[in-house]
Amino acid sequence: MEFICGWLLMLSAFVSGTAGAVENGLGSEVGLLMDTAKEAEFFGWMRSVRRRIHEYPELAFEEHKTSQIIRSELDSLGIEYSWPVAKTGVVASIGSGKQPWFSLRADMDALPIQELVEWEHKSKYNGKMHACGHDAHVTMLLGAARLLQNKRDELKGTVKLVFQPGEEGHAGAYHVLKEGALNDFQAIFGLHVSPGMPTGTVGSKPGPLLAGAARFSAVIKGKGGHAASPHVGRDPVLAVSLAILALQQIVSRETDPLEARVITVGFVEAGQAANVIPETVRFGGTLRSLTTEGLLYLQQRVRQVIEMQAAVHRCTATIDFMEEKLTPYPATVNDEAMYEHAKSIAEILLGQPNVHLLPATMGAEDFSFYAQKMPAAFFFIGTKNETLKSDKPLHSPLFVMDEEALPIGAALHAAVAISYLESHAVEGL
Repeated sequence: MEFICGWLLMLSAFVSGTAGAVENGLGSEVGLLMDTAKEAEFFGWMRSVRRRIHEYPELAFEEHKTSQIIRSELDSLGIEYSWPVAKTGVVASIGSGKQPWFSLRADMDALPIQELVEWEHKSKYNGKMHACGHDAHVTMLLGAARLLQNKRDELKGTVKLVFQPGEEGHAGAYHVLKEGALNDFQAIFGLHVSPGMPTGTVGSKPGPLLAGAARFSAVIKGKGGHAASPHVGRDPVLAVSLAILALQQIVSRETDPLEARVITVGFVEAGQAANVIPETVRFGGTLRSLTTEGLLYLQQRVRQVIEMQAAVHRCTATIDFMEEKLTPYPATVNDEAMYEHAKSIAEILLGQPNVHLLPATMGAEDFSFYAQKMPAAFFFIGTKNETLKSDKPLHSPLFVMDEEALPIGAALHAAVAISYLESHAVEGL
């Protein structure tokens, strides 16, 4: 408690923009990091790295070329690393090797989407695209690595850089932690691009930021027959229809209106003929909640509702939450002290008006697994530039990245890490 109070007092000085921060050299040091990252040679290098990664997008746990590019850049910078981590991941280390250990994270994987943007560095892999900005995340972290390596002898501890595979639905963070790659770490920070925010801005919030998410697939089995004689069979289409309606009542009638929960059925697969009642119907979707407890409740009730609705219509049901293949994500919850720390550094870097308090959303991120294990802060970094038309949403085949955000992300990563080590070294005396 004494340490936290002392740290918060330091942070209050940062937030208020008092002369103390400048006197301690923090403001000038943060500004120098940004200036360095924006230098023509440095920026050109980052842009080149990002475009190489963009040309060769790889899906979850298949990021072999991406990993090779990362390791090649780390080698050229003289940075030591561990590999492979969780199949294709890389964890690099900069600093003394001593505590405190602070972590920065970037995800590596792409999406199974056909890129529709026609440009020189369009994806060379059909049906695969970096449509969620993970190529930029990796590049920002490599930029931070270069900035930190230039200051390695001044670091008051150790910064670990986590290049993580398999974020898109495959819980790569869970597997990184399962292998013990982040044992004994004090805290972690991560960034995600946002095409809804102007370039030059960042944002986040303390507490719950993103939803916990799980998926389900269900099969209701009845007895097929001719559509002219429904009384002879047991119609699973009717059972599924009523089950889908009943699932919506879990949110509308069982959930506190002030709590955010979602149940969405995304697909239904039945028969092919208009005059035949099929024997089975398969359907599925996603469950989301801003609390892990809420997600567990939704899973329990989804199973009960589907099984009961099937039974009412003389059918049977099997429900699969696919936990082995698609591990459910817990809610992403920002630690309040870590959030305030990162926010304060961002305000020094970008100016207070460019650091926004964002609402929670029902999207999901496997950064949540890190946040369960250690104090964590996850921020969004703006990439919207109307001139470039970089305002298309994430996961769109028309997604475009404003590369002017790359040096901002690199500098913010490095500044958050350096200042964290400095504050902990001071408090540890």
